[in-house]
Amino acid sequence: MTHEQMQAEIGYKISMNMAKSMLEQGLLTKSEYAEFDTIMLKKYAPILGTLR
Repeated sequence: MTHEQMQAEIGYKISMNMAKSMLEQGLLTKSEYAEFDTIMLKKYAPILGTLR
């Protein structure tokens, strides 16, 4: 894994952890969370992040 790929994985995971926290606090709906996930997948294109 290259440094850039590792940075993408970290960026995706951090973003999604924050979004999950917001979902659990009721600040995001499930629909908004799913939309955010789609956007972050396009932005970061993680290799391991898609293996949930």
